Amino acid sequence: MAQVCRQALGSDSDGGEGRLAIPAALREAMGMADGDVLDMRVVDGELRIATMRERLRRAQERVKALVPPGISLAGELSAERREAAKHE
Repeated sequence: MAQVCRQALGSDSDGGEGRLAIPAALREAMGMADGDVLDMRVVDGELRIATMRERLRRAQERVKALVPPGISLAGELSAERREAAKHE
């Protein structure tokens, strides 16, 4: 289920510092913890917030979908580097 929160911004509510508080229920739903690094971007006029952990997970899923089964990218890279080192 989607978590929804509406919060008014203004000099009275954020102390004039442009801060935005993320309510505990939303932080919990997103798996956020104190000290997490957040990635924030504007997409089609919307502010999108994700933890870097979530961004990394999504990137890994995209790459995994492109790599054929049984192929190790780390193994391929190591083999290429060993081959390149032979010619130095």
